[in-house]
Order: sequence, then structure tokens, then C-alpha cells
Amino acid sequence: MRLFTDPPRRSLPEPLLPMINVVFLLLIFFLLAATLAQPTPFEVTPPEAAGEGKTDPGALVLFANSKGEIAYGEARGDAAIAALGAAAQDARADCGDCADSLTLRADGKLPGDALAKLMPQLAGLGFTDLKLVVRGK
Repeated sequence: MRLFTDPPRRSLPEPLLPMINVVFLLLIFFLLAATLAQPTPFEVTPPEAAGEGKTDPGALVLFANSKGEIAYGEARGDAAIAALGAAAQDARADCGDCADSLTLRADGKLPGDALAKLMPQLAGLGFTDLKLVVRGK
């Protein structure tokens, strides 16, 4: 006669550790693979235009808001023009004529006279090609 019986065996739960490891590896992968962009100095709503085109992400970028204020990096106003000129000289020293192009991210409500006043200053810095960023219709 047997007084003690073996307790019934419970099935082991699915191992969750490998799945947690995969989730964390995917999280790390997406964090490292993400492209981080510099924050813009102020909010700019580009003008609308028909057609399509792409900007070079490594190009020199000048910002202009609807009030006519300009910014390059942390610099504002006349300091932005000076900083842009210094950056253009450095870029020309590295790659030559590739720094003759400037990307302008201007607000759609930027007055035309403010843009017209800006053009001779940019030409004085040696920029021969200006790319205006617009959004498609």
C-alpha cells in the first residue's frame, strides 16, 4: 500500500526571457539607426510650389521666419550672416565649389523685400546657387 503519491507535475510556463531580449535588442537597434536632426531655430512654414525636389541634408542651411529674422545655427541677424560666411569658407576649404550652394528655409509669409535685401548679402558671401525649400501642393 502506498501512502504517498507524487504530486502532479505542473507544466512550465513559456520562457519569456528570450522574447524580452529580442525586444530590447530591437529597441537598441532602432535607437541607433534613427537619424537625428538638429532642431530648427524657429518655426518655419515653407511656401507651396508645384513639382518635386530634394535637398542635400549636409548642405549649408539658412533660416528666415515670417518677420524677416534670419538664423544660422545659434546665431541670429547679422551674426548669422557672419557665421554662415565662416562656415562657407570652411566648407570651401574642404571641398571647393561644392559650398557655393545654399539652402534657404524661409517662411511662406516672408515679405519679398526682406528676401530681396538678403540676396546681395548671400551673393557677397560667394553663394551662386540658392535652393528655396518649399512644400508640395
